[in-house]
Amino acid sequence: MRPRVEEVRIQGLGVIDEAVLELSPGFNVVTGETGAGKTMVVTGLGLLFGGRADPARVRPGAGKATVEGTLVVEPEGRVAQQVEDVGGEVEDGRLIITRSVSAEGRSRAWLGGRSVPVGTLTYLADDLVAVHGQMDQQRLLQPARQRAALDRYAGEELAKALRVYTQTYQRHKEVTERLTELTTRARERAQEADMLRFGLGEIEKVDPKAGEDAELKEEEERLSHADALRGAAVSAHTALLADPMSGAEEGQDAISLIGQARAAIEAVRDFDPALGGLADRLAEAGYLLSDVASELAAYAESVDADPARLAAVQERRAALNGLTRKYGADAAEVLAWAQRAAVRLAELEGDDERIAELTREHEELTERLGELAAELTRIRTAAAERFGRAVTEELAALAMPHARVEVHLERSAEFGPYGVDEVELRMSAHPAAPPLPLHKGASGGELSRVMLAIEVVFAGADPVPTFVFDEVDAGVGGKAAVEIGRRLARLARTAQVIVVTHLPQVAAFADQHLMVEKSGDGSVVRSGVVTLDHEGRVRELSRMLAGLEDSELGRAHAEELLAIAAADKT
Repeated sequence: MRPRVEEVRIQGLGVIDEAVLELSPGFNVVTGETGAGKTMVVTGLGLLFGGRADPARVRPGAGKATVEGTLVVEPEGRVAQQVEDVGGEVEDGRLIITRSVSAEGRSRAWLGGRSVPVGTLTYLADDLVAVHGQMDQQRLLQPARQRAALDRYAGEELAKALRVYTQTYQRHKEVTERLTELTTRARERAQEADMLRFGLGEIEKVDPKAGEDAELKEEEERLSHADALRGAAVSAHTALLADPMSGAEEGQDAISLIGQARAAIEAVRDFDPALGGLADRLAEAGYLLSDVASELAAYAESVDADPARLAAVQERRAALNGLTRKYGADAAEVLAWAQRAAVRLAELEGDDERIAELTREHEELTERLGELAAELTRIRTAAAERFGRAVTEELAALAMPHARVEVHLERSAEFGPYGVDEVELRMSAHPAAPPLPLHKGASGGELSRVMLAIEVVFAGADPVPTFVFDEVDAGVGGKAAVEIGRRLARLARTAQVIVVTHLPQVAAFADQHLMVEKSGDGSVVRSGVVTLDHEGRVRELSRMLAGLEDSELGRAHAEELLAIAAADKT
């Protein structure tokens, strides 16, 4: 589903007090008497899509002009995603865009219910609408747009060649950037390599082991407090099991006291079975304390002050601390740093070889890019010739028989993401005139017709879903006017088309006819834009033809125009 404008509400803009335009997906035409405000419809659409805000356009006494548009968009499509990116919402496939301009010149914009900068609407408009009027012809005048449109016109042959070129271009860009980095940062890389070598040398000299620092810390604590540890073990052992040679009073150690308690209970356990269990538990406690006493004696025997070992441990810890201050919180992190440093150093030491490899690849890619770019140029040149002939033929039918449009391709000195071709549409108004860029080769009125011819030729290739034309029929009439209507209808087969016109021959081809009504005092009445049925179209076309709504001759001519248009579209 292609996006399209479904409804536009205009308030306080120019001569329009309030108007609502309900638009069809196909060819919409807006007509009305001179001064009724037809051009304000185009102005309103321009504001809706980021156009310049002119406070002079605000209706006197209105305070501000407001334009609100309802667009039908694909809920999961590109436009909906752009709206969500700025915090707006698309509800049920409908997007609301609002723009207001105060009489003091302040302008505000809302997108999907979210206040946004006006520039956001301009950015969004690139994917939604192309406005062609004497004051707004910018979209297809942009070189990038012209190149993209020509590429789509060239078809699958160009698309296939461009895909291959793009892949090669991306790799060429990556190799170029990597080569530049390697060759311009040689000093920084050499300094980094020296730093890594120094660090790895320090670590290799110390040769730390994972967990070694924690183990050494524990050993230093033991060696530093050997006397205290041994004394504590001996005291604890004496308390549990006194040494007969120590001079302690017999029976005062813990094991002796527990033995005495057990003996006291054993003497009377036969009188109460409950005491038997307690005697057993005291026996277990005695055995346990005996084991602890034996282990304390062994520990006291093993603890020995060793000043030499203590010095060695402290020296080793100092060496490890020197590493952890630079390379990690502990020995494990130091080893991890060393592993990473070794990998990085291998990369740096291999730079010379890598530079040679990348240089060879860069040369091969450059040669390949040249071949692919030449193929793109060949395809574009052929498409440009076809396109120029087609647009020139369209212009002849649009009362510009001497005009000629061509696509100028100029080769750039450097490879770009789309090749080396700079594309520019040029036009010569007559055979003696040199081809000039479109905005210089055509007058304001002619430019709209040129753009119509271009859009008709591009139809189906250009992704813009809505086209707006104002002044497209300036200076033409008769058969040329019929041809303009016919081509607008043709364009409407693949896109939504909105046209402001004063020519009945153009209006007759519309799928939906909107008329701006003017009140007696020259202002536009509330809800002054009406959608005409068949009878209403006949009356309006008759007015446009003969100046009289009820002229029998005018009505007959109007019916004839509608019949010709209907037959042409079947």
